[in-house]
Amino acid sequence: MDMLNALVAFLNFVFVPGLAYGAQLALGALGVTLIYGILRFSNFAHGDTMAFGTMVTILATWGLQSLGISGGVLPTALIALPFGILVTALFVLGTDRLVYRFYRKQKAAPTILVIVSLGVMFVMNGLVRFIIGVEEQAFADGGRFLITAGDFKAWTGLKEGLAIRTTQGITVVTAVIVVVALFWFLGKTRTGKSMRAFSDNEDLALLSGINPERVVQVTWIIAAALATIAGVLYGLDKSFKAFTYFQLLLPIFAAAIVGGLGSPLGAIAGGFVIAFSEVTVTYAWKKVVTYLVPADMAPDGLLQLMSTDYKFAVSFAILIIVLLFMPTGLFKGKSV
Repeated sequence: MDMLNALVAFLNFVFVPGLAYGAQLALGALGVTLIYGILRFSNFAHGDTMAFGTMVTILATWGLQSLGISGGVLPTALIALPFGILVTALFVLGTDRLVYRFYRKQKAAPTILVIVSLGVMFVMNGLVRFIIGVEEQAFADGGRFLITAGDFKAWTGLKEGLAIRTTQGITVVTAVIVVVALFWFLGKTRTGKSMRAFSDNEDLALLSGINPERVVQVTWIIAAALATIAGVLYGLDKSFKAFTYFQLLLPIFAAAIVGGLGSPLGAIAGGFVIAFSEVTVTYAWKKVVTYLVPADMAPDGLLQLMSTDYKFAVSFAILIIVLLFMPTGLFKGKSV
C-alpha cells in the first residue's frame, strides 16, 4: 500500500506537472527550431512572441466573457485562441517585412539577425507590459479539475490523492494534436515539403523554383501559432505575467538545443528532457521516500536538491553540458 502511495505522490507532484510543462516547452521549442532551421538564426524574440499571443488571447477572452460567452467546463481562452493566433501572425509578418527582410536581402550574418531579434524582443516586451500591465493575470475559467485528490482517495482508499487539473489535461491533448498536425503539414503538403527542402539546401531549393518569400511567410505564421498556443497553455496552467515569458526563453532554447536545433522531433524530446529535469531536481522528495522506507528511517529534511527559485539553473547547466559534449543535440540538428 505504501508503494502505491509513493507512486501516486510521484505522479501527482513530478510526472503530471512534468508532462504538462514538457508539452509547453516542446511547443515553444518547435517554434524556435523552425525559425533556426529555415531562416537560419536564433530568434530571441520568441518568448515575447508567446507573451504577445497570450496577451491578445487574454484580451479576447475578457471580451467574450463580458458578452456572456464561455467555454463551459473548458476555458474560454480556447475559443479566443484562434483570434490570438491571427493577430500574432499578422504582427510577426509585419515585423518580418519592416525589420528582418531588410537584413535578409543584405545577406546579413546570423549574428546580426540574432542582435536584431534582441531589439525586437525588448520592443515586444515593452509593448505587452504597456498594454496589459506588469501584474499577474489569471484568466483560466471553467472546471478546475479532471480528477480531485478527494475523489481519488474515495475511489482507491489510498492515503495519497491524485489531482489532475483541467489545464494539464488540455495542455497534453492540445500538444499532441498540434504536433501531429505540424508533422503532417511538413511531411505531406507541398508547402511543407518546400519548407523542408529550403531548410536542407537553400540554393538547390531556389533552383527548383521554390518561392523563398512564401516559405519565410509560412514559417513565421507557424512559429506565431506555436508561440501563441504554447504561451496560452502555459498561462492557463500557471498564470500570465509578461516578464515570466522572457525568463521562459532559457528553458525553451535549452530544449531546442538539447534536442538538436533544426530538428522538430528533437525539439519535442528536448522539451520533456528539460521539463522533467527541472521538476525532478527542484521537487522535495521527502514524501515519496517516507512511504518507501521504514518509519524509523524517514528523512528529516526535504530531500530537495535545489530550490524552485533556481529551476532555470537546471536548464542552463544542461544547455552548457550539451554545447560542450554534443553541440548537434540528441537528434543531430544543426551545430550551434
